[in-house]
Amino acid sequence: MQSFRNVQNKDESGASSVNHAATPFRSLSTCNRTSRTSPSTNRPVQRSASARLARQNTSREVMLNDIVGNGISGILHKWVNYGRGWRPRWFVLHDGVLSYYKIHGPDKLILNRDVENQSKVIGDESLRRIASNRNCPSRNRKPVSEIHLTVCSVRENKTDERRFCICTGTKKRIHLRAESKDDRAKWMEAMMAVKSMYPRLPTTTDVLSPSASVVISTDKLRQRLVQEGVNEVSIRECEDIMRAELFQLHTYIVALKQKQLLLTDTLRNLETEKVDLENTLVEDQKQYKDEGDSYLSTQEESDGSGSEYSDEQNRNDQSDDDESDAFFDTYEILSSDHLRSNQEESESEETSNPTRKCDSKSPNEFNYPYINRRKKLPDPSEKETGISLWSIIKDNIGKDLTKVCLPVYFNEPISSLQKCFEDLEYSHLLDQAYECGKRGDNLMRILYLAAFAVSGYANTSGRSCKPFNPLLGETYEADYPDKGLRFISEKVSHHPMVVACHCEGRGWKFWGDSILKSKFWGRSIQLDPIGILTVEFDDGEVFYWSKVTTSIYNLILGKLYCDHYGTMRIEGNREYSCKVKFKEQSIIDRNPHQVHGTVEDKKGKTTATLFGKWDDSLHYIIGGHSGKGKGSNKSSKPHMLWKKNQLPEQQTRYNLTEFALTLNELTSGLKEKLPPTDSRLRPDQRCLENGQYEKANSEKLRLEQRQRQARKMQEKGWKPKWFAKEKGSNSYRYIGGYWETREKGNWGSCPDIFGQFSNDTDQESKLSS
Repeated sequence: MQSFRNVQNKDESGASSVNHAATPFRSLSTCNRTSRTSPSTNRPVQRSASARLARQNTSREVMLNDIVGNGISGILHKWVNYGRGWRPRWFVLHDGVLSYYKIHGPDKLILNRDVENQSKVIGDESLRRIASNRNCPSRNRKPVSEIHLTVCSVRENKTDERRFCICTGTKKRIHLRAESKDDRAKWMEAMMAVKSMYPRLPTTTDVLSPSASVVISTDKLRQRLVQEGVNEVSIRECEDIMRAELFQLHTYIVALKQKQLLLTDTLRNLETEKVDLENTLVEDQKQYKDEGDSYLSTQEESDGSGSEYSDEQNRNDQSDDDESDAFFDTYEILSSDHLRSNQEESESEETSNPTRKCDSKSPNEFNYPYINRRKKLPDPSEKETGISLWSIIKDNIGKDLTKVCLPVYFNEPISSLQKCFEDLEYSHLLDQAYECGKRGDNLMRILYLAAFAVSGYANTSGRSCKPFNPLLGETYEADYPDKGLRFISEKVSHHPMVVACHCEGRGWKFWGDSILKSKFWGRSIQLDPIGILTVEFDDGEVFYWSKVTTSIYNLILGKLYCDHYGTMRIEGNREYSCKVKFKEQSIIDRNPHQVHGTVEDKKGKTTATLFGKWDDSLHYIIGGHSGKGKGSNKSSKPHMLWKKNQLPEQQTRYNLTEFALTLNELTSGLKEKLPPTDSRLRPDQRCLENGQYEKANSEKLRLEQRQRQARKMQEKGWKPKWFAKEKGSNSYRYIGGYWETREKGNWGSCPDIFGQFSNDTDQESKLSS
């Protein structure tokens, strides 16, 4: 029997609706009544046992009918996720099966008099909804999910008198909340009555567990001893010895089995209590947090991607439609036959459509010089000791984690300035976009630009450590002739922390600034970037977009992982615009990290469709797509825009990509050319890279103590050296002069922010100059 039939689970999986015909569930009481009326040929003792079972089932049916009648139904609030919280659903308990329906959105169940007539209704809110829709016509709706209580356990929540949870046979937990304590008691009583009516069948583990009484035969041993001529007394002694040893062994095995079952049950209970406590912690924190520092007020004030996603999410919550249809299964297309023949189709397209020739240009065809860079980090000189993250952040719930001092154990050996440059790992996509625009193919230009915007998230997969927070005035340069670009970034503000960057490539410029808002919500950290990224091509075409929300989960227990979700809108000043949606990962999602986007012209017509995964690859087809894997534009085949590079063979706990390994490298002759503010010269970061963990911690503490003067410096009129605010805007733009100063080697005006100073006043005046 399938314990948890996922018919159309849009709450957690975000998958598209599928047709699923529910199989009838025959009551066990019906089976028992059938067996009582059939003729029996068993012995009298068996008939007596059957009669006792029949009387027990009859009494159970009476008890069940008194409690639930023909079934019970009502509204329960189901926990979906931290983004959507508790959502009302219509639950129905009938014949040992608990099923639920949506009551909002296009697939909602109409709560009218037909629903009331079919079962006993629990809850005043349920009755009010039925009364308001009493005369509305009914619509046949299949349940979102069905849960067979035969293989489930039901537990009350110890911290909330309205909540309880159901642990299914597939180890999934469904957290529910009733309207009141009395309503929860009614639901619990009904479900426990149903469970007693339909007792759980023995599992495979129970069947295979050692029996309490085991019959041990000594016949073969006796026969062998007789053949050897052993007398009867010795044979009996040998049999007694063997029985005693086997009995002790059997007793030991039974004890181990009981201990295993006890530990398994305890582990499940602890896991349930952990989820309950974490949910309670999050709700309490949301209830008592300061409105001025709340995440909602931050999103209302911001004009970046965070606010866009928040507004869109609020609209979705009102309609209870999270646009799951927009996210079709990527593998549904990528595994099709026409993708396997993609190469042949591409070749034929190139001959018939010259404007598509820029599709197949690889990054190695731009004739950039080869530079030998390192492939791994230096071997550590000390053994690293782990630290509990929960012991650090349990006292910082609701605070901005950028202001919390953490040991270097939680850092990776790169700074936030270098992290900005890591987003340009796949800069060849911008080179290809530039080439396509030169050929007049503006559609392919925005497709490659969208692939570049998505590719910036690929390096976050498996990265659980945070980059170093740069000091005020800290800079980072990247001169990469092997990629055809030059990059400069600087920390331009300390409160709030703002990082600005500028990059020049082959026929394009990229710049932007970012304010990162972070909040801790019990079991996760939410990061909301505020700022605009811009790409300008030499022909005057400009595109700009904002990043989506990032969350890091399982901070307390479990394996750390990050997820990106929201809507990224890429706007241009000419013909095309693009909207890319990052699907939020759910617990039971079998195909996470999906992205889906559409390119539209000025008339709003969909000219191309994007699909893929932000940690793997991105594909496109010309025209629209139905989102079901069928009925797509058959005149276009999927083409790959971008694919993630393979990770280096020698991995560390930082899980850095091959490109990230080069960010903090000091190549031959580079140190003499760098300004004293460059991130490569930061001592705590360098010590961490070299595996000198104790020295790295002491250097980090020293630098952070000096950095506390940064706010005073900013209040006294400190200004960044290489960036300045645009007129009428809060955005920072590169003002030039860095590379010219580098050629001259004249860094006299740059302070040594990482060095030792005896007089803080002298340092402050030097930074302000």
